[in-house]
Amino acid sequence: MYEDFFAERITSLRNQKNVSAREMSLALGQNGSYINRIENKLALPSMQAFFYICEYFQISPQQFFDEDNPAPIKIDQILAGLKNLDSSQLDIVMAVVKGLQHKAK
Repeated sequence: MYEDFFAERITSLRNQKNVSAREMSLALGQNGSYINRIENKLALPSMQAFFYICEYFQISPQQFFDEDNPAPIKIDQILAGLKNLDSSQLDIVMAVVKGLQHKAK
Protein backbone atom coordinates (compact mmCIF):
# COMPACT_ATOMS: atom_id res chain seq x y z
CA MET A 1 0.00 0.00 0.00
CA TYR A 2 2.62 2.58 1.02
CA GLU A 3 4.90 1.47 -1.78
CA ASP A 4 2.11 2.18 -4.27
CA PHE A 5 1.40 5.60 -2.82
CA PHE A 6 5.07 6.62 -2.66
CA ALA A 7 5.71 5.38 -6.17
CA GLU A 8 2.74 7.20 -7.65
CA ARG A 9 3.23 10.41 -5.68
CA ILE A 10 6.93 10.76 -6.41
CA THR A 11 6.36 9.99 -10.08
CA SER A 12 3.60 12.58 -10.28
CA LEU A 13 5.57 15.29 -8.49
CA ARG A 14 8.70 14.53 -10.46
CA ASN A 15 6.79 14.77 -13.75
CA GLN A 16 5.28 18.09 -12.66
CA LYS A 17 8.79 19.35 -11.98
CA ASN A 18 9.84 17.91 -15.37
CA VAL A 19 12.94 16.09 -14.11
CA SER A 20 14.12 12.55 -14.75
CA ALA A 21 14.36 9.96 -11.99
CA ARG A 22 18.13 9.90 -12.48
CA GLU A 23 18.44 13.67 -12.28
CA MET A 24 16.40 13.75 -9.08
CA SER A 25 18.39 10.88 -7.56
CA LEU A 26 21.66 12.65 -8.19
CA ALA A 27 20.29 15.97 -6.90
CA LEU A 28 19.42 14.16 -3.65
CA GLY A 29 22.99 12.86 -3.40
CA GLN A 30 21.98 9.28 -4.15
CA ASN A 31 23.02 6.86 -6.85
CA GLY A 32 21.36 7.31 -10.24
CA SER A 33 18.78 4.55 -9.74
CA TYR A 34 17.55 5.60 -6.27
CA ILE A 35 14.28 7.27 -7.31
CA ASN A 36 13.70 4.65 -9.99
CA ARG A 37 13.81 1.96 -7.30
CA ILE A 38 11.22 3.83 -5.23
CA GLU A 39 8.99 4.41 -8.25
CA ASN A 40 9.23 0.71 -9.14
CA LYS A 41 8.24 -0.26 -5.58
CA LEU A 42 11.55 -1.92 -4.85
CA ALA A 43 12.43 0.41 -1.96
CA LEU A 44 11.05 3.04 0.37
CA PRO A 45 13.04 6.09 1.44
CA SER A 46 14.33 6.43 4.96
CA MET A 47 12.68 9.12 7.06
CA GLN A 48 15.65 11.43 6.47
CA ALA A 49 15.55 10.78 2.72
CA PHE A 50 11.80 11.42 2.73
CA PHE A 51 12.40 14.87 4.22
CA TYR A 52 15.04 15.54 1.54
CA ILE A 53 12.53 14.49 -1.12
CA CYS A 54 9.96 16.93 0.29
CA GLU A 55 12.59 19.64 0.38
CA TYR A 56 13.53 18.86 -3.21
CA PHE A 57 9.91 19.39 -4.28
CA GLN A 58 9.59 22.40 -1.95
CA ILE A 59 6.58 20.92 -0.19
CA SER A 60 5.86 19.88 3.37
CA PRO A 61 5.41 16.25 4.42
CA GLN A 62 1.75 17.08 4.96
CA GLN A 63 1.44 18.24 1.36
CA PHE A 64 3.18 15.08 0.17
CA PHE A 65 0.54 12.90 1.85
CA ASP A 66 -2.43 15.10 0.86
CA GLU A 67 -4.09 12.89 -1.75
CA ASP A 68 -6.70 15.58 -2.42
CA ASN A 69 -3.97 17.93 -3.66
CA PRO A 70 -2.52 16.45 -6.85
CA ALA A 71 -0.37 19.52 -7.58
CA PRO A 72 0.97 20.97 -4.31
CA ILE A 73 3.83 22.82 -6.01
CA LYS A 74 1.48 24.69 -8.34
CA ILE A 75 -1.05 25.33 -5.57
CA ASP A 76 1.68 26.96 -3.44
CA GLN A 77 2.73 29.14 -6.37
CA ILE A 78 -0.87 30.19 -6.98
CA LEU A 79 -1.42 30.97 -3.29
CA ALA A 80 1.73 33.07 -3.19
CA GLY A 81 0.48 35.08 -6.16
CA LEU A 82 -2.99 35.50 -4.66
CA LYS A 83 -1.55 37.17 -1.58
CA ASN A 84 -0.62 40.18 -3.72
CA LEU A 85 -4.11 40.75 -5.11
CA ASP A 86 -6.71 43.18 -3.80
CA SER A 87 -10.28 42.21 -2.93
CA SER A 88 -11.78 42.93 -6.36
CA GLN A 89 -9.04 40.94 -8.09
CA LEU A 90 -9.66 38.03 -5.72
CA ASP A 91 -13.38 38.18 -6.63
CA ILE A 92 -12.43 37.79 -10.29
CA VAL A 93 -10.16 34.84 -9.52
CA MET A 94 -12.94 33.22 -7.47
CA ALA A 95 -15.38 33.64 -10.36
CA VAL A 96 -12.89 31.97 -12.72
CA VAL A 97 -12.33 29.10 -10.29
CA LYS A 98 -16.07 28.55 -9.87
CA GLY A 99 -16.50 28.59 -13.64
CA LEU A 100 -13.76 26.02 -14.09
CA GLN A 101 -15.23 23.81 -11.37
CA HIS A 102 -18.64 24.00 -13.04
CA LYS A 103 -17.14 22.94 -16.40
CA ALA A 104 -15.28 20.04 -14.74
CA LYS A 105 -18.52 18.44 -13.49
